[in-house]
Amino acid sequence: MSKQTFEKHLNDEIKRLPSEQAPDRDLWLGIEKAISKPHSTKLSASKMTYGLAASLMVMSFVAWFSFQSGKTVQGSELVAVLSEQHQAQKQALLVQYKNQTSATENWQQQISELDEAANAIKKALEEEPNNPALLKMLKHVYEQQMSLIERVHAPSWNQI
Repeated sequence: MSKQTFEKHLNDEIKRLPSEQAPDRDLWLGIEKAISKPHSTKLSASKMTYGLAASLMVMSFVAWFSFQSGKTVQGSELVAVLSEQHQAQKQALLVQYKNQTSATENWQQQISELDEAANAIKKALEEEPNNPALLKMLKHVYEQQMSLIERVHAPSWNQI
């Protein structure tokens, strides 16, 4: 069908449509009820009590966390926390992909090489615990490990 015949056919079909369409039922009854119904803004005592308790809980959590945030983690403690978090995430991923076949055979060797790189960076961080470049490198190595595990176990249709 050419463009001109399609447009002509479309215009013919549009002309055959009714110019107005009535709803299946009377809508004014529902509109009238919605407008005339008085809205109750009165709160029950139990709702106010629960609201007050919830707001006090939120305020206490905010206050507690703001005092806790003053204790910043730095140096070797930061490296230990990062390493611990990474190991937990890595183990969770490995458990998740435990029963799936891997796309390559040497992925575990690559993981161990990245582990060696992370250990070398950790040793350097023992010398300079607050070096931001080393911390960034360690984070990058950890991210590479996670993405390697995800890529190796991705479904074959996802690797295209």
